[in-house]
Amino acid sequence: MNSKLRIDFHVHLALYAHHKPWVTEWIRKYYPDNYEEFINRYNDPGAFEELLTAEGVDYACILAEQSPITTGLCGNEQVREFCAGRKRLIPFCDLNPFLYTDLGAELRRKVEDEGFRGVKLYPTYQHYYLNAPRIYPLYQAAQDLGIPVLIHTGSSVFKGSRLKYGDPLHLDDVAVDFPALNLVMAHSGRGFWYDRAFSLSRLHANVYMEISGLPPAKLLRYFPELARNADKVIFGSDWPGLPSIAGNIEAISHLPISGKGAEMILGGNAARLLRL
Repeated sequence: MNSKLRIDFHVHLALYAHHKPWVTEWIRKYYPDNYEEFINRYNDPGAFEELLTAEGVDYACILAEQSPITTGLCGNEQVREFCAGRKRLIPFCDLNPFLYTDLGAELRRKVEDEGFRGVKLYPTYQHYYLNAPRIYPLYQAAQDLGIPVLIHTGSSVFKGSRLKYGDPLHLDDVAVDFPALNLVMAHSGRGFWYDRAFSLSRLHANVYMEISGLPPAKLLRYFPELARNADKVIFGSDWPGLPSIAGNIEAISHLPISGKGAEMILGGNAARLLRL
């Protein structure tokens, strides 16, 4: 494992098959002068890899999303094709439990036959509790396959989201029942549950914090003991909602934590989970 790697654990495609209007407007505010040009340019994976190089990122996890009632659709096939043949792009599928009947079998197909290397869950956008029994076959399959599960936790600005499903406390059951399954809390309980996210990552060896959507300057306010937990924290940008990935990487590298701790946050921990 190379602790000097820079890995972005949380990247969306610029061009979805369908965005809800409020999502389009939210992204457009970051690119007010050239939004259409921007999303079309980076719909080309070659151009996106050039962007990663310019931003100092070695690998990026590309996330599918099937949330038709809240955010939009970026199908698994779209992500698979975008990442095909490109070692720097790591595809994560999404299995909306209202679109599939056998979540475990479907995840096995996605990983073994289609090459996905992780799964992203969107409970606040798709309206289910993380410890619901119907989700357990997915966790069992992910544990058997040795892939990480990235989960949206905390708040969301998008219409139709139901925040009760984003409470990271529901992962306590999952962490206990699947002790060999790596669970990564995207946004680390953003807005409501920073303390719960931090405590869960300290309590369970298989639970990690992911800090996309959180300003680096506020990380020590949200997590005063962040330095003690550097081996359980993972960098993510939530691009394209964050225009400058490199700016956040630079800010994290200058936080008052050890150099080794910053290296683990910016790539080392993700490399371990992704087996890079």
